[in-house]
Amino acid sequence: MEIRQIQYFMEVAKREHMTKAAEALHVAQSAVSRQISLLEGELGVELFSREGRNVRLTQMGRLFLEHAERGLLEFQKAEQKIKEHLNPETGLIRLGISTSLSVHTLPMVLHEFSLDHPNITFQLLQGSVPYLIRLIESGNIDIAFVSPVPTQHDIVKSKILYTERIVVLLPRNHPLADHDSIDLTHLKEEKFVTFRSKLFLQELFQDACRQAGFAPKVVFEGEDMDTIKSLVAAGFGISLLPENAAIYNLPQDVVTVILHAPKVSRAVGVIMPKKRELAPSEQIFFHFLDKFYERLYRFGQ
Repeated sequence: MEIRQIQYFMEVAKREHMTKAAEALHVAQSAVSRQISLLEGELGVELFSREGRNVRLTQMGRLFLEHAERGLLEFQKAEQKIKEHLNPETGLIRLGISTSLSVHTLPMVLHEFSLDHPNITFQLLQGSVPYLIRLIESGNIDIAFVSPVPTQHDIVKSKILYTERIVVLLPRNHPLADHDSIDLTHLKEEKFVTFRSKLFLQELFQDACRQAGFAPKVVFEGEDMDTIKSLVAAGFGISLLPENAAIYNLPQDVVTVILHAPKVSRAVGVIMPKKRELAPSEQIFFHFLDKFYERLYRFGQ
């Protein structure tokens, strides 16, 4: 079994057509057909059923594709890591970002890093923290920005980069908009716009309200911070958001006020695989992150 055969197989599986697969691979159709036949002969099963000019994966074909994709990914990663070992200043970093995390400093981080390391590139993927952990487990990514930061986990280890307080977002014409700080109990009659349930920021919000002794009146649940800010600007409700994310791209008709009591904050950090080492380029990026945020929060933003 050769890597070339697996590549041909995956292209045919993707296009479900021998001729189109051959065109994409820039080889003759007969070469593709022969390699598929050799592969099927070696495995002892048919991987495709023929339907005129089209082909369809058989049950065994779907099973083989699932494992072939993982296997080819591992070969590609091994090749990349060897190249990076020879030259750590090259490589592709697949960087995860958790859904509810608005990393306002991330463009600055990537820009400054690229100035010093122009040959290291990035591919960004976004999703929930459990989803990003699954990507790390499968080997699709090796490092991700997350909040909350899991501190005890079988799959990943973590590093907290900074913590940020939760602030109140109010319309500029709200009676409490000119206050320096607010006790959450003073807002128990307000309508709230917040993140949907099962997201960590929703849990933080609900816990803060429990500490303040009331059940909030929630009129909107979503997962986009700009939408939440726009609803606050329209007077539809008020919100509690992380300070850094709140002040980024804040509408003119919205103000942020410090939450005096209860004091609520969240940790922001990175997660990495516990059972394998980062690639050389990823190690360079991680050390850059650590120093960047240490410097940023030591001297203030």
